[in-house]
Amino acid sequence: MEKLRFFVVSDSVGETGDLAVKAVVSQFRPHFEQVEIRRFPHIHEQDHLLQIISIAKKQDAIIIYTLVEKELRAALHDLGVKHNVAVIDLLGPMLDLLESKIKQKPLELPGIVHQLDEYYFEKIEAVEFAVKYDDGRDPRGILLADIVLVGVSRTSKTPLSQYLAHKRYKVANVPLVPEVDPPAELFMVDPKKCFGLVISPGQLNNIRKERLIALGLGEGATYAQHDRIEEEIAHFYQVVEKVGCEVIDVTNKAVEETANCIIDRIEQEKML
Repeated sequence: MEKLRFFVVSDSVGETGDLAVKAVVSQFRPHFEQVEIRRFPHIHEQDHLLQIISIAKKQDAIIIYTLVEKELRAALHDLGVKHNVAVIDLLGPMLDLLESKIKQKPLELPGIVHQLDEYYFEKIEAVEFAVKYDDGRDPRGILLADIVLVGVSRTSKTPLSQYLAHKRYKVANVPLVPEVDPPAELFMVDPKKCFGLVISPGQLNNIRKERLIALGLGEGATYAQHDRIEEEIAHFYQVVEKVGCEVIDVTNKAVEETANCIIDRIEQEKML
């Protein structure tokens, strides 16, 4: 059986070309017997192309390339013709077609798809983190988080955590009630990444009444009474003063507004 050799030449890691070769070869040799696939990643110089062509000619290898730079693609094609080496351009035809169709030049930046993948997985990780450490379920998350939110019930801690998670921030949130001591981890965290959320007693009263009604409970429950709300807010201020964190008034603020305020503070801190 003749041995098949493939060289995958890429200006990134070569994963796309590698997968394409395997998809095609599997139609002829499902168990990849007598098949060799060799990657040449991060190729950006024409001198490197000449070296690869020389090796491919000696080993009778087929070159598959995924190069986004037009000059490199053209150079490898010409070298293949000149030295009688089989070369196959995977990206070029589609890049040229789209450029012609939408009248827009490609960025020609290698590895963008992998950067997007990394962004996606960071977001998923942050969302899972926010769910795991929501509502003080596990105080260990406080020390692992990028951002820690503290506040009384119904100050938008959970939706704010999820919104920030979609911006790739790992967020833990901690509810504060007078009858329960805050977790010790809250007082160990860097106060610059901790934010207290407060709301006007009147608005909180309305929100809690609506919540009780939605649950099928009477709106006169202690949870929504003004005295109870004042007690919780007083306790909140005692805790955040001890933590030393910034307090944000979320009264009449959309989640996006509060999130942008927090992101600005966090990013400014990184620059210091």
